[in-house]
Amino acid sequence: MEGTEVRKLAALEDAHWWYRERRHLLAKAISGMPPGRALDVGAAGGGNTRVLRRHGWEAVALEYGAEGAEVAHGRGLATVRADATSLPLADDSLDLVVAFDVLEHLVADDAAVREVHRVLRPGGTYLVAVPADPRLWSSHDEAVDHVRRYTRTTLLGLLERGGFEIVDAMSWNVLLRPVVALRRRMRNGGSDLEDLHPVVNLGLRGIITAERYLPVKQLPGVSLFVRAQPRR
Repeated sequence: MEGTEVRKLAALEDAHWWYRERRHLLAKAISGMPPGRALDVGAAGGGNTRVLRRHGWEAVALEYGAEGAEVAHGRGLATVRADATSLPLADDSLDLVVAFDVLEHLVADDAAVREVHRVLRPGGTYLVAVPADPRLWSSHDEAVDHVRRYTRTTLLGLLERGGFEIVDAMSWNVLLRPVVALRRRMRNGGSDLEDLHPVVNLGLRGIITAERYLPVKQLPGVSLFVRAQPRR
């Protein structure tokens, strides 16, 4: 992702409905897990790293780009600049790896998954989020340097090839998928990263929050979330 987009993300993520709910999903995913050593891959400004730290994890933000690493470091987070396909960590050294909206940026996504398998301890957890459905491809994907969007089949296949067992998988941002699809078809260019009017932001936040309580997690959505563990 270009530096300008990373800076834009960092400025928006604390209040933006999408990032707030994604942080909720992360907090829910790690609820009940004993804290240990964690890596937030593709951390950008470190919004998810902060969630991990608040829950007691010894968390490091790993970011390839200089802009994101600078923002994360400026927020007081332990930060490493490195490539997701060559993690500067020892084998079996982590209890948790979070990779939210990372794999879609990588040509060598298989290599990135294998690296996570290498550094996770037996019984460790890999939390993955990616954009779903190639039919939603738009100028937004191009603006934020996506290489692909995934289907459930392609994502689970990627993780299984990399040595993981799937614990659970779900769709996210299901209720707003028709709106996203229409908006992206009509958009002439640029990403969806933009400051929203507070009323609009609040309305979207209400819709995405309602999704927590509805039986829609197996329907088509804008994103996919997966929890996986190393197969030994």
